[in-house]
Amino acid sequence: MTFTPYIKASLVLGILVFPSIAAQAQVPAKKVGVVEMEKQAVPRTFTEPGRAVAVAEAAIRPQVSGIITEILYKAGTKLEPGTPMFRIDPTTYETKVLSAEANVESARSATSNAKSTYERATRLKGSALSEADVESARSELEQAQASLKAAEAALLEAQAELKWTTVISPIEGMASVARVSLGDLVTANQSEELATVTKLDPIAIDVYAPSSRVLSIYDEVAEGRLQVNEAIKAKLTLETGRIFKADGELVAPGYNVSTSTGSISTRFRFENPKNVLLPGMFVRAQVDLGVTEAFLVSQSAATRDLTGQLSTWVISRGKAEKRLLTDIGSYQNNWIVTSGLFDGDLIAVDGLKGLKEGAEVETIPVEYDENGVIRNVSSATTGKDVAE
Repeated sequence: MTFTPYIKASLVLGILVFPSIAAQAQVPAKKVGVVEMEKQAVPRTFTEPGRAVAVAEAAIRPQVSGIITEILYKAGTKLEPGTPMFRIDPTTYETKVLSAEANVESARSATSNAKSTYERATRLKGSALSEADVESARSELEQAQASLKAAEAALLEAQAELKWTTVISPIEGMASVARVSLGDLVTANQSEELATVTKLDPIAIDVYAPSSRVLSIYDEVAEGRLQVNEAIKAKLTLETGRIFKADGELVAPGYNVSTSTGSISTRFRFENPKNVLLPGMFVRAQVDLGVTEAFLVSQSAATRDLTGQLSTWVISRGKAEKRLLTDIGSYQNNWIVTSGLFDGDLIAVDGLKGLKEGAEVETIPVEYDENGVIRNVSSATTGKDVAE
């Protein structure tokens, strides 16, 4: 009877403790959705800021002085090369042409007379005329010929100035509003333009990438990790978030690094038939460089710590293992992982809450549908957490 209280206490303690241990032993392994990793050819793309630049833009200025008598174009219309835009009073220049034509006729007549004199002197040399007379006649002929050339040059200049009284567009493009009015006095080669003509189709896009990124691309190519496309293309996202339909092609890479931003400008050319892109407009450019062999890990299945180190959960032999990864960017909501994974690895993409190092788990194969929702491979159920 002495041990009765002790025995009773032990029995009570056993009832409280042992069922608890048994209950723990019966807790099932955590279910997680997994995706099998396979190295694949991944498009290597970069998204960088860009700015639209006109392929050609002409500031229209007069080459002669005078009064504006006509404005011959309509602002906001497309002009072809040679389209008349302004007319300057031609009276003075018509007079110069007439005067220059008269000078040419006079010089031509003088040249003809000098030529006849020289030919006659040549025939009479030794009989009626001396060698000195012949040389004098030849000198007069050469002077007359030089005067004729000068007169013809002056005529060409006068004709050019008369032609310049009609100011034309030198390029194809859209015309701006005229900055002068009828009756305004303009001067040759003045600093203020009469109007501008801007070529909008095609249009250029300057894409700005950090020089460090350009260097890393060079390294990837040199090491054989990146196969560059024969034609490097780009897609644009406008300021409203709309995707610009046309693809652009690389025109020329940049060769200078900005001292203020540390970026390199690369130029692409885009067809712009509806003039949606305008010079000075900011865009986002997604540049498709080529392909690289790597693993695609969903961004929802990986985390990045304060130092920038990327990691994910890998299920190995039924247990969870934290794996450090090396990535080179992203592609369609996935990290492009180049090291840290192997073909056949199972990474946990669902049921990650409460997952710990070494925890025993039960894997359920899942996949992502076209909307990025996780689906059970076997049952194709809704995209809820498979561990629920």
